This record gives sequence, C-alpha cells and structure tokens, in this order.
Amino acid sequence: MSLLQLQSIRSFYGQIQALHDISLHVGQGEIVTLIGSNGAGKSTTLKAICGQVKTTGKILFEGNEIQSHPPHTIAELGIAHVPEGRRIFPGLTVKENLEMGAFQVKDKKQITERMERVFQYFPRVKERLSQKGGTMSGGEQQMLAIGRGLMMNPKILLLDEPSMGLAPVVVEQIFEIIQKLNQTGMTILLVEQNAYQALQIADRGYVIQTGSIALQDHADALLGNEQIREAYLA
Repeated sequence: MSLLQLQSIRSFYGQIQALHDISLHVGQGEIVTLIGSNGAGKSTTLKAICGQVKTTGKILFEGNEIQSHPPHTIAELGIAHVPEGRRIFPGLTVKENLEMGAFQVKDKKQITERMERVFQYFPRVKERLSQKGGTMSGGEQQMLAIGRGLMMNPKILLLDEPSMGLAPVVVEQIFEIIQKLNQTGMTILLVEQNAYQALQIADRGYVIQTGSIALQDHADALLGNEQIREAYLA
C-alpha cells in the first residue's frame, strides 16, 4: 500500500482550475519528484495534499482519506511541507523558528531531541541558534526551513523547490542532505525546477504539464527520455 495516494485530484483558485485529474502515489521510503515548467501545477499539488487549496477527488495517507481535513490536522498526521521560498519567520531567532516546527509538542525533552537530530544534518544551523532568521544567507535559510519541517518528526516530507536561488555548491549540499534523510527511511515528495538533479536522487518521477500528469516513470528512464532531456534537462 502506498503511503500517499492522490486520485483524480482537481484543484481550484477561485473559479480557475489549476489541477486536472492528478493521480499519483508515493511509496514508503521513496523519493518521488514532480518536474515541469513554471506554472505547471507542481506547487499546487503539494498545497492540495496539505489542504491549502480547494480540491476535489481523493487524497489518501496511510490508507485514510484526508482531503477534507484542515491543514493543521494534516500536519499532525505526519505530513510536513517545506514551501517554496523557505517562508521562515525572519524576525524570530533560528531556535525560535525550529521550535515553531514543534509547536504541537508539549514535552520539552522531545523538542530538544528533535532539535539535536536537526543539528546532525545541519551543523551550521546549530551555530546560528541566536541569530535572527532573516539575517541568514539563502542557503542557511533553506537549511532552517527543512530543519523546521523535521521538527514535526514527519512521516513524509514535501519539499517545494529547495534549490531555488541558491549557489551551485549549496544546491549540492542540500541534495546530499535530502539523500541522507531518505537513507534513514524518510519518504520525500520533491518538487524541483532543477529536473536533472532531482531525477539523479529520485526513485520515480512525474512530469506535470498545465495541471495534468503528462508522463510518469522510473527516474533513470526519465533521465534517458529524449523528450524529457530536450524539454527539461538541456
């Protein structure tokens, strides 16, 4: 059984339909990537999963329908969303940003343990604990955003454009950390403009065009697909 499954999802912004019968699945322990051009519907797919846009169809998590749940309930189930553009709290310290990721946890010992786990992946974040989030570099803010998601102790991590606006050397670091997270058993659904790097680390991929799934396959097959190479990997 898939950990996450979307069945004929249609999503709307007001009267404008953004997704057209999107169906996909993510298995336990997989990295699945969504690739496509800007405005294709990749980010909207993640927002649909998180209950942030008006949606019809079925979304199943661990076999249970969640499409009618509010966003905070979906997060409590173990779905962590790291949005495009980081969306950290710039006026809060790094420590306070991390604590916001565990706002539902009352046990201080548990919060400390989760924070220590974040530091294992992002030692630079530990060095910046008392610094205001808005004064960090773009790469550091992305690390903080992912760390905040990990503070939820999620069952699946939804990453939206984690490489956006970052220097190539930082992008390499971020993708290495995504792989390390996956090696611990973390399931990841990755939206990424850098299709080549996404497919390099993914198990499977879906190509989204104008709100619909145009193609799906194993990541290595998509890397070798001539049409995909010309459209997204050139």
